[in-house]
Amino acid sequence: METKQFKAESKRLLDMMINSIYTHKEIFLRELISNASDAIDKLYFKSLTDDKVGLGKDDFAIWIRPDKDSRTLKISDNGIGMTAEELENNLGTIANSGSFKFKNENKLEEDNQIIGQFGVGFYSAFMIAKKVTVISKAYGSDKAYQWESEGADGYTVTEAEKKNVGTDIILELLDDTDDEQYSEFLDQYRIKGLIKKYSDYIRFPVKMEMTHSRPKEQSEEDKAANKPLEYEDYIEVETLNSMVPLWKKNKNELKEEDYKHFYTEKFLDYNEPIKYAHVKNEGVPSYNALLYIPSKAPFDYYSKEYEKGLQLYSNGILIMDKCADLLPDYFSFVKGLVDSEDLSLNISREMLQHDRQLKVIAKSIEKTVTGELKKMLKNEREKYEEFWNAFGLQLKFGVYSDFGMNKEKLQDLLLFTSSKEKKLVTLDEYVTAMREEQKYIYYATGESVARIEQLPQTELVKDNGYEILYLTDSVDEFAVKALRSYKDKEFKSVSADDLGLENTEKKEEIKAKEEENSDLLKDLASALDGKVTKVILSQRLKSHPVCLTSEGEISLEMEKVLNAMPTDQKVHAQRVLELNPEHEIFGKLKALGDSGDKDKLGKYAKLLYDQALLIESIAIEDPVEFSNLICELM
Repeated sequence: METKQFKAESKRLLDMMINSIYTHKEIFLRELISNASDAIDKLYFKSLTDDKVGLGKDDFAIWIRPDKDSRTLKISDNGIGMTAEELENNLGTIANSGSFKFKNENKLEEDNQIIGQFGVGFYSAFMIAKKVTVISKAYGSDKAYQWESEGADGYTVTEAEKKNVGTDIILELLDDTDDEQYSEFLDQYRIKGLIKKYSDYIRFPVKMEMTHSRPKEQSEEDKAANKPLEYEDYIEVETLNSMVPLWKKNKNELKEEDYKHFYTEKFLDYNEPIKYAHVKNEGVPSYNALLYIPSKAPFDYYSKEYEKGLQLYSNGILIMDKCADLLPDYFSFVKGLVDSEDLSLNISREMLQHDRQLKVIAKSIEKTVTGELKKMLKNEREKYEEFWNAFGLQLKFGVYSDFGMNKEKLQDLLLFTSSKEKKLVTLDEYVTAMREEQKYIYYATGESVARIEQLPQTELVKDNGYEILYLTDSVDEFAVKALRSYKDKEFKSVSADDLGLENTEKKEEIKAKEEENSDLLKDLASALDGKVTKVILSQRLKSHPVCLTSEGEISLEMEKVLNAMPTDQKVHAQRVLELNPEHEIFGKLKALGDSGDKDKLGKYAKLLYDQALLIESIAIEDPVEFSNLICELM
């Protein structure tokens, strides 16, 4: 029996197939089942015009037969089979695709389910097998042939015995090692899991004899004696795949329960999704999609370990479990899948080439998700707020990231707590409710609504009857800075220099008092030894004696957030200490200044500065000194 050699380039490709093209060895089963499905498709296509085939669609099947004793795994189909010449051409020359040729010769439409294109998937079997045997009988032939190979050294083709048309592939598995347990591919439940994962939607049944256990029937005497149950094994033929994908069914065939059940089962979430969308896009590229918005964030959602992405299928075959390129980061909470026949796959059918079709699909999905969120916000406000509590932070990160490139897409989806009624409002709702003379969208930052409520800086804005947005998340102020404005209304922090509310007469009065007390203010700033850029008299304070604000782009809240990050570089806001000229404390400071007691004045300055820090929830530098100063001045 003559051993035939693979061509030199085929040897190199075979070595690549075994060692580098496929990331996961388990992929081999997907490839062989896909090839079997192709073979059945070809005979089914022929049966539509040839009565001699004698098989209807329900007669076709793929069989999986593991045998632990002989360490073999057999994949059989009753498809079109191969002649000796086709075995030579299809298996002797790597990357010669019979499916691709069949598709072209028969001028099949793009939606035909022929899967194979590259003709290399068969060789993934050598990742787990030391010997591969193919026994095939072609439709219309009286003879069967056997192709056999142990890898790159070559192959043989001989006549064989086979009763029915079709192909059997027998894999003799490699021996187990410390690193690889090839025996796992003989375990029926492992095989079942792989078919569910990769080939669940092959449109022909994939069958296997499953061994189960059941209790033996007991006699009355044994029952009376409370004898323990004895068990016996029995074999049952199971169809391992679903065949018809939910997303390819007509929407009018499905109920809400069908979509929700699919989600909880497919994505292992105990909670039902808060929203779903079934998309059928007939354009170029065409695709079907099921998109789900979870009701709760996964435990690792806001961590580095979380992986975003949609499942990606090509003609019902899983190509990628998480295709990150289909979702922008700000919609990373979306779960679901996309199935398209128009994707350009690479040679391993394991990864997607980054091409125009993928970008078009991703853009379309982004529009769909945006549209669903806007509809939920408009028509199901309570449900949207539930979504917001779970994933709103991610949308705010989306506004801030990429230098604010996506802010216009996301700004109408944002919610913030309002000072009025302490409820969540959109930016549109805030602006619509603004009084005619109001110039700015006012906001205040803090670690909680309760803390912001107590901030002295909010007094002036509240006294004027204006609404304030309370920003309590670390990213909030960065997002607002990225937005800059909304519907021509600029965002303004309640700690800003000019709130647009100050009375002109009051301004002049404060200015005159500052000039009158300029030496006192300089002495106070000097006593704080560079901790503040200046000490000024405040126009915003009503009942509080002191507050801390900042100049420049870095606010006090931004300083806290940035310095909490694990970096060696620390940022510092340009702090300004503001004093209330109407408060009795300022009168005490004036008296100390007039008396010339700079030492005591300095102690008051430190105490007031530490008070202002505590109001801002900023840790004071020396708590012991702060405590001693209180005791001393009391």
